[in-house]
Amino acid sequence: MSEPDAAPAGSAPAPSNLVLRILAALVLAPLAIALAYAGGWLWALLVTLVSIGLFAEWLMVVGAGSVALTGTGTIVIAIMGFCVAFGALKTAVIAGFIGGAIVTLIARGKFVWAATGFAYASAALLASILVRQDLLNGFAALMFVLLVVWATDIGGYFAGRSIGGPKLWPRVSPKKTWAGALGGFVASLLVAVGFAACGLGKMAPLLLVSAILSVVSALGDLFESAVKRRFGVKDSSHLIPGHGGLMDRLDGFVAAILAAWIIGFLRHGVHSAGSGLMVW
Repeated sequence: MSEPDAAPAGSAPAPSNLVLRILAALVLAPLAIALAYAGGWLWALLVTLVSIGLFAEWLMVVGAGSVALTGTGTIVIAIMGFCVAFGALKTAVIAGFIGGAIVTLIARGKFVWAATGFAYASAALLASILVRQDLLNGFAALMFVLLVVWATDIGGYFAGRSIGGPKLWPRVSPKKTWAGALGGFVASLLVAVGFAACGLGKMAPLLLVSAILSVVSALGDLFESAVKRRFGVKDSSHLIPGHGGLMDRLDGFVAAILAAWIIGFLRHGVHSAGSGLMVW
């Protein structure tokens, strides 16, 4: 998510925007945590709906939001979500490849951007569900990723506002500062410390994973900012008060959950990615 405009040291965040952010978080965060805890088809349903929203917003950002393209992607993502939720991962992947090809054909002149958006939403869908499906450590792993992303975001927000200073990458995202990036990184490490203190993993590996996910989350944020800047768009939508759209809110999470699943998959396989992430 975008860091606000840098301000002089000691200045306070804009009250109206901060209040909107807090109110939205107080509603959305408990809902996400409750459905993540429930797991199963409830979590899969939320992820599927969000992934459809991500794809629709992406198409609007890149100027390819036709009814045919959005409708086709929606149907395919819904099929993928249903299949992976009920254990038919291979079918979901096959549906994704076929659906991605159809989306690419329909998009015509925008086929590269449409295909990228479909891959973006599909990756978010599959990784989010598969990490949670680990029966032993799925919920802990998912919460770890969520909290690292939130800590990176919140730490970056307040460090950027209170400290200010040199910009991180003004050409892509003129609002972000190096102070914000460092503040978010440090905040993410505190999540690892907390999990280790609660006996939910070993300190050193969790610090390493937290550092990786925090950096990847920040890169995901920059990637989304670069896409919006390429097409002259400020917010992907106005769906979430104080935050913009789903892409604005979940850019870091999409990158982090995909990285988390890859780490878990490489260590413990497709269906035990949660354990692969948390157990060392």
